[in-house]
Amino acid sequence: MAETIFSKIIRKEIPADIVFESDTVLAFRDISPQAPIHIIIIPKQPIAYTTEIDGKKDASLLGDLFDAANLIAKEQGIDKTGFRIVINNGINAGQEVPHLHLHLLGGRKLSWPPG
Repeated sequence: MAETIFSKIIRKEIPADIVFESDTVLAFRDISPQAPIHIIIIPKQPIAYTTEIDGKKDASLLGDLFDAANLIAKEQGIDKTGFRIVINNGINAGQEVPHLHLHLLGGRKLSWPPG
């Protein structure tokens, strides 16, 4: 996988407002938030796109990402009011950084459809 800004954030080479970290996951506030709470949740393992995920082999990692999202939602106080988890895959879907990541959005009423 190519070097990305997320790789540098994982290695702490550039600053980020980190809200969660485990052995497998890192989460930080988005620098261009689309909601009052907008947190990026990434695997520390280099996976560029969802198409690179093997559901059986990567199930534990995917579980770690969603466990982190639920924990962060609770810590941010949006677990009861509602939140959205978005995964973009590829340029046409709006993925700007080729490193698998979840967007955790909340803190306001979110409209539908989203884009």
